[in-house]
Amino acid sequence: MKDQKGAGRMWHLYKMGGITPAIASMLGSPNAQQMAFIRSMAKDQRNHSTLDMPLRELPIVVFDLETTGFYPNNDDEIISFGGVVVQGEEIDEGNTFYSLVNPKRRIPLHITELTGITNEMAAAAPDLMQVLHDFMEYIGRRMLIAHGSGHDKQFLNAALWRTSKVHLTHRVIDTMMVAKWLEPRRSDGYGLDELLMSANIPIENRHHALHDSIMTAKLWVQYLRRMSDRNIITLGDLYAYLSK
Repeated sequence: MKDQKGAGRMWHLYKMGGITPAIASMLGSPNAQQMAFIRSMAKDQRNHSTLDMPLRELPIVVFDLETTGFYPNNDDEIISFGGVVVQGEEIDEGNTFYSLVNPKRRIPLHITELTGITNEMAAAAPDLMQVLHDFMEYIGRRMLIAHGSGHDKQFLNAALWRTSKVHLTHRVIDTMMVAKWLEPRRSDGYGLDELLMSANIPIENRHHALHDSIMTAKLWVQYLRRMSDRNIITLGDLYAYLSK
């Protein structure tokens, strides 16, 4: 099949993701195809309703990001993505995602000590656009779960906006919020370490994006069983209780 050229290629990219990737393509941006894919996925996800679907039937990706700090609007960057597919109580550890990201800035020493990610490792990693494209392709239309999701969502949104001028349209469930609803009188706190210990889930390789994702997935499976006992069946049921 012949390559699309000129106005025809611009129209194709416009249909996929809007005017921004089309213009980027005409200006010679090497990221135009990735941008178009991300924008197309965001548009498609807005029309995908899962509220009536039983939680046990929901296709899910539990994910985690490691970053250089807490403020994406103040030059902090993502340095790794991790994710694992979950369906019901089945954690598919054979279907995972992990990648370092080149943040194109120095990683603070305390972050290297926390995550094990060095400047040399990051310098050899793919750039943000490539990893973001691969991660969005990996999650597809699956719902997302993260622990303390506010941090991950703000960085993911900042990355999506900076690269593709879209915001995250996938639904995200926060296991911290679920824990607060299930155990409103906990005295040990709702950090991931504390909840994993309470759930007798072994803590291994903390602050590694993939390992944190898998441990959070194990926590979610336990919560799924407890929610079922409380007659929380669908995603809509869960949202209704979390909003109280």
